[in-house]
Amino acid sequence: MIPFGEIPMPPETIERVERLGRDIARLASDQHQLLEIVKGEVLDEPVSRLTIFQGYIGVFIVAFLVTMLATPVIRRLAISQGVIDRPNEARKIHSMPIAYLGGVAVFLGLMAGIFYSYAAIRFPVLLDFHPTEFKLDGYAPFPVPPWVALGMTVIVLVGFIDDVHGISPRVKLGGQLFAAAALAIGDIGVKLAAGVLTPTLGRLLDNPELVYTIGLPAAVPLLGDAITIDFIYWTGTAVIAIFVLGACNAANFIDGLDGLLTGTTAIATVGFLIIALGLAVMDDGPLDASRVVICLAVLGACLGFLPHNFNPATIFLGDAGSLLLGYCAAIMILSLGDTGKTWLVAAGLIIYSIPIIDTMLAIIRRKLAGKRISDPDADHLHHMLKRWAGVKGAVLTLYGMGIVFATLGVLLSLVRGRFVYALALLFASYIAVYAIKIARRKHLEEQMLLSLGGEPPARDPVVKEKPREPQPPGVPKPAPAAEP
Repeated sequence: MIPFGEIPMPPETIERVERLGRDIARLASDQHQLLEIVKGEVLDEPVSRLTIFQGYIGVFIVAFLVTMLATPVIRRLAISQGVIDRPNEARKIHSMPIAYLGGVAVFLGLMAGIFYSYAAIRFPVLLDFHPTEFKLDGYAPFPVPPWVALGMTVIVLVGFIDDVHGISPRVKLGGQLFAAAALAIGDIGVKLAAGVLTPTLGRLLDNPELVYTIGLPAAVPLLGDAITIDFIYWTGTAVIAIFVLGACNAANFIDGLDGLLTGTTAIATVGFLIIALGLAVMDDGPLDASRVVICLAVLGACLGFLPHNFNPATIFLGDAGSLLLGYCAAIMILSLGDTGKTWLVAAGLIIYSIPIIDTMLAIIRRKLAGKRISDPDADHLHHMLKRWAGVKGAVLTLYGMGIVFATLGVLLSLVRGRFVYALALLFASYIAVYAIKIARRKHLEEQMLLSLGGEPPARDPVVKEKPREPQPPGVPKPAPAAEP
């Protein structure tokens, strides 16, 4: 039997095989060059979260520096105009008046980072954009939608007016809804409803798009013969409004200790950023670059403001800052579901669990006590922890809780496991039950005494705060008199 290697082959066959090998080598070289041209990168350096982060790091640096340098200027301006917070309530932790309007400095840093990304589209040397198929003018990725910047501006204006002059809750609510409408126009979060409704209600009704056309009688000439209702779009718009209102008010609730909201938002933003970078590696959709830019701008602004705001604070965020940070959190969470990945929205909610849990507990606590939801009290999570560990201890403890929830959210984005949901539910439930138990301790003791035939202890008289008198600009408001 002749070995295979010694079988004589016709010269034509040998020449054809050699020619085929040369063609394969040439095609491989052409493919390598084409990929370098299309992707604009060296194939030996694969795209990763770290490389994308380094490419966009300029946004973080600009937001950080602008906020850090602008904060002292805003502080002096607030003091000169008498926009300060006075310790005239028992739940206040500071003994000296502190300047408001820190949210304006955060806003300036945030806008500086976003406008820096706009400038990078014209001057590519400013940023190293990640490779993507979703490009503007064939080169740069799609920038942060201008409607997002408009919504941020409206939110800050509403908070600023409330800090300086005070406005009614209805006006604040209207401003938040306007900012939510800006996100809907910019298509931020609208597609989130599609990821939930299309595979469920759409499949049940055999209409995946859930678009319905309703005929109209001839008596309605201005509307035409029919109107078209996009059920997914309007549901998504309602979801955006709920997210914006919930996140803004949750941030406002938790802004009760020096550096608490700023730090917890920074920690949550790190979690959002890790998920956003992972989506950019996958080239998930047109919002990849916008997500990364917003996360880096928020992170830079928070870290630039935190040294001024950490205990002992020299300036507070005020409503302008708390509403802005809550609005940014809503943007980051909603944008995670832009391509129908609803589990990433769940991951974002887990990352932002600290403000959400505190808000839900406040609602439950006040309902059980027969109070209005808007009535203030001193039983928030940070108030309880402050009584146990002091201001810095309470803040650092909540930072640690925020890190745990951020880790769980990032883990969920990677594995989509029920185990992560169970851990998050377990951790949140323990916090909620313990907080409600502490807040309701006096009520439970009174019930126990009544059941044993005793009398409940006398309640402390409620001291109502006198309304603030308006002060002319430039005249500092008088400090409160010392209590006897």
